[in-house]
Amino acid sequence: MSKIDFKKVLKHLYSASAKQPTLVDVPTLNYLSIDGAGDPNTSSEYQQAVQALFSLAYTIKFAIKKGAAATDYAVMPLQGQWWVDDMSQFSVARKDEWKWTLMIMQPPPVTEPLVQACREKLAKKDLVALAKVEFAAFAEGKAAQILHIGPFSEEGPTIARLHRFIEESDASLAGKHHEIYLSDIRRAAPAKWKTIIRQPLKK
Repeated sequence: MSKIDFKKVLKHLYSASAKQPTLVDVPTLNYLSIDGAGDPNTSSEYQQAVQALFSLAYTIKFAIKKGAAATDYAVMPLQGQWWVDDMSQFSVARKDEWKWTLMIMQPPPVTEPLVQACREKLAKKDLVALAKVEFAAFAEGKAAQILHIGPFSEEGPTIARLHRFIEESDASLAGKHHEIYLSDIRRAAPAKWKTIIRQPLKK
């Protein structure tokens, strides 16, 4: 059984250059997602959300692999949208005020009934945030993105380059700051962490 890597199927969305921002048009895709608030470095809510998302995503993956279609695929990377009510006050120095939506893209074989069945299968596990996970379509539309290499705390200059690129493209920022985490931060050194920084825009 071959294994599908949707990061390669959707390469333009899950790869980026660290040298030059690029424009992308993100189509409607299905995601598992969960909303929350607070500093991701210290918030138990954040950790519970990550645990619930990946537990459900892997349960779905194995259900599809064992099902009639017998399809195997790699679970997609974690993504996060970040904001505050007044984006002029968005600051890495005030992460306790941040709001977020964590997401994992789901491939075409995943359906709402399958998600519910897998959720019920996990019901006996101690997953505090499992009931908060939603399955829904999301269309981000036009955006610009760039690859950041290094710790999250050093994203500032990369984000500034991305915003400058958008302004120079005769566009303006629209929507929420979006990050796609390509590295397993439990194993990779912070200096090698790879994160796609994406910013929706409007002309």
